[in-house]
Amino acid sequence: MTMLDESLTSWLQERAETLDADAGLAGALLPRLASAQLFKTGVPASAGGDGASPSAAIGVVADLARCSMSAAFVFWAQRALIECVLASPNRALAQRLLPSLLAGELAGAPGLSNAMKSMGGLDQLQTRFMPDAHGFTLHGRVSWATNLQRQGFVLALAAGNLDGTDTSVFAVPSDADGLTREPDLDLTGLRGTSTAALHLAGVRLGEDWRLHPQAKVFLPTVRPMFVGMQCGLGLGLARASLHSARAALGDGPSVLLGELEALEAQVHDLWEALSTGVDSGRLRERPPELLDLRLRMVEIASAAVQLELQALGGRAYMRGESGGFARRWREAAFLTIVTPTLAQLKTERARAQGASR
Repeated sequence: MTMLDESLTSWLQERAETLDADAGLAGALLPRLASAQLFKTGVPASAGGDGASPSAAIGVVADLARCSMSAAFVFWAQRALIECVLASPNRALAQRLLPSLLAGELAGAPGLSNAMKSMGGLDQLQTRFMPDAHGFTLHGRVSWATNLQRQGFVLALAAGNLDGTDTSVFAVPSDADGLTREPDLDLTGLRGTSTAALHLAGVRLGEDWRLHPQAKVFLPTVRPMFVGMQCGLGLGLARASLHSARAALGDGPSVLLGELEALEAQVHDLWEALSTGVDSGRLRERPPELLDLRLRMVEIASAAVQLELQALGGRAYMRGESGGFARRWREAAFLTIVTPTLAQLKTERARAQGASR
């Protein structure tokens, strides 16, 4: 059962290849998702949302990813920024930003990949701030951020002070002086996601733009929803590939049928564990379990795409006959490198296993 209306599903299916291959529809994608009221999913009614459970937002990601990973990733970015604003103690900022974010009138870009890696000891923080008479001045670079819509966006980033003793999380509006958006990154796919790098050279912000004064406190509170929604990316991709594989196999006997059914069961089990764990709050209290689900998501999605290749055979290499296989192949590769990357997940799991001995 999909959470998308039929018109949106058709729109995405007809444009999935274009959204992946070029930026021509990048400006239309966010408004199209907003018109279906998707950004309110899983947001408390008191904040202007639909009051649904958090797993409902993960379900939307999965449904979108089944049609188009580009659409799912843009939704993820918008909804992740909304999650940052919801979790912020700066309620005045939340009241300013939430209405336009929920309506899709303002794009949201979570530029927190570097900070997440830095927290895990895998990278150096690339953005610094200095207190001044008016608030803060920011310098540095965000190497990768998605949903940087040309019509305007707000970016979440973490910046440390000069001596490294304090790291805060800020919301940075796209019209801030000193903020420069580079041209879209020359990506292999997902080119309709408005993904680019940003430079900050003397960006001045008041205290009213600070999402949280302590990144080490704030980031763990939003990470479960960030990662949970990322699991939806792989779930949707796996469902699409397994549907294609089953159609290719038809009704006749096949040596691949057992593997297909086993993967379908794994997708079902992963969704059950993820949705119940997120809604109950268990995965928020047990981060290693959530990261393990995220790791399994990559493995299952990759296996599903590989099975689709076997089921399609030579048709997979025929542009007019693959049914989007080449795009899904690239999308599976993307799941390996999006933060937390597969390497990062394996590193964190190894650390956890070492600590338990």
